[in-house]
Amino acid sequence: MRLDKLLSNLKYGSRKTIKMMAKKGEILVNGIPAYSSDIKIDPNYDKIIVNGHEVFYKENIILAFNKPSGYLSSHEDELYPSLFNWIEAPYNQFDLKIAGRLDYDSEGLMILTTNGKLVHQITHPNGHVQKVYEVILDKALEQKDAHKLLKGFNLLDGKGEPYEAKALNLTYDQNLATITIDEGKFHQVKNMFSKLGYQVLKLKRVQIGKLMLDLAPGAYKEIEISDIFER
Repeated sequence: MRLDKLLSNLKYGSRKTIKMMAKKGEILVNGIPAYSSDIKIDPNYDKIIVNGHEVFYKENIILAFNKPSGYLSSHEDELYPSLFNWIEAPYNQFDLKIAGRLDYDSEGLMILTTNGKLVHQITHPNGHVQKVYEVILDKALEQKDAHKLLKGFNLLDGKGEPYEAKALNLTYDQNLATITIDEGKFHQVKNMFSKLGYQVLKLKRVQIGKLMLDLAPGAYKEIEISDIFER
């Protein structure tokens, strides 16, 4: 990998800026000034220092994050704060992707990663990765409606295409319910309850695969793929 590509990907500046930094001797590779920014380096083995600070690099980063309510599942928005406001150095240098979004007013477990294949594996319906949600409804869930959720019924996705929505597991007590699904269509859990006449007042995702939520709101930690999937 070229030095300027690595540093621009890590948000140290544009390639033009990095080229000027190199000419000024502000970048060291293995203790030697790199006056040319187009040299080839191996970020897994070479020690790179920019203005006295060592560059943190890791090919695959996976973070478990507890999203608080009131944050968008996006990088930028003019009106509302982004969940990425919680992510600090060194992870905020990386192009983290969201493996399963949550609505602005929803909260709970999210996976942020640089691994595009992992995002696809978690979010694509063919992956059948189970997600568990705790919900508070506006009224007590009736037994007949619980049976309908477990049996499944058709809904429309965000593109207006029909799909079968089905709870794989469901437990409930009055207006509190815990529901397991293995997809993540547009507003799926809210729409499943809405079709039966219920409003979801609060939604919290507590599990993805075998990974369970154990973080305070706004907290995150680095995890491995083996923490999510059974081997």
